Amino acid sequence: MTSEPRTEELARAWAAQRGRLAGVAYAVLGSRAEAEDVVADCWLSLVAADARDPVRDVEAWATVAVARRALDVLRSARVRREAYVGPWLPEPIVGGDPAAAAPDPADRVTLDERVSYALMVVLEALTPAERTAWVLHDLFGLPFPAVAQAVGRTPAAVRQLAVRARAHVASGAARVEVDRREQRRVAEAFLAAAGGGDLAALVAVLDPDAVLTSDGGGVVSAARRPVRGADDVARFVLGIGRKARAGDVVRPATVNGGPGFVATRDGVTFLVAALTVGGGRVTRVDLVLAPDKLPR
Repeated sequence: MTSEPRTEELARAWAAQRGRLAGVAYAVLGSRAEAEDVVADCWLSLVAADARDPVRDVEAWATVAVARRALDVLRSARVRREAYVGPWLPEPIVGGDPAAAAPDPADRVTLDERVSYALMVVLEALTPAERTAWVLHDLFGLPFPAVAQAVGRTPAAVRQLAVRARAHVASGAARVEVDRREQRRVAEAFLAAAGGGDLAALVAVLDPDAVLTSDGGGVVSAARRPVRGADDVARFVLGIGRKARAGDVVRPATVNGGPGFVATRDGVTFLVAALTVGGGRVTRVDLVLAPDKLPR
């Protein structure tokens, strides 16, 4: 039976890694709720494993265990996502006003700007094994032998998985560096044009090839297919604005560390928007309306 002092020692080591582990699970799954479940399950597994044979490196053990468990959950989730009504978007991680002070250090791993919303969307196109290999090696810096443990393949095989995933991520152009002030300026211009119902101004702030994706989860009305082109995207956004009710509040927010906004009605969030900025314009608009993906 595990002694109380040893349990406390494990708990301290686990607490020090918990934010990072949640980041690994979220990057693999695209769901914060599922990521938190995975981390909680793996804590119980750590206690049981340590009782059988003391775990000397909690960080290494936990990272592999969380990634392996997240991979299993993702494989089963893929079946549900294929039957999903309309596009499936990742669950957003919403922070405060981007113009405010930096987030609390405790939140930095899960809000890490490496895990941008656009990147999370690109990762959805990878196979579960490719995604896990890329997340562990390219995002979190694990060596291929450790990745192989998590994925259940040889180091050479996971190296190839990571190469394929890297090529796809690069082609998705999801990791373009943009100055934060530039992001904020463009996001503010987008919100001002949308809030003012100004079609011309909204088109001007959108990239000509802008894409809008909306996820209502079959519960809330949303576009079943991506909307493409600045004019169509602008008209879609203004159409949403025309449905606003008196008392609805829209505020700027960070979404996965990037620019976005949150809309609330009677204190309840009903929409989260993630904006991807490139070349001084908005290139992607991702709208999450599915109630079970919204912050509570």
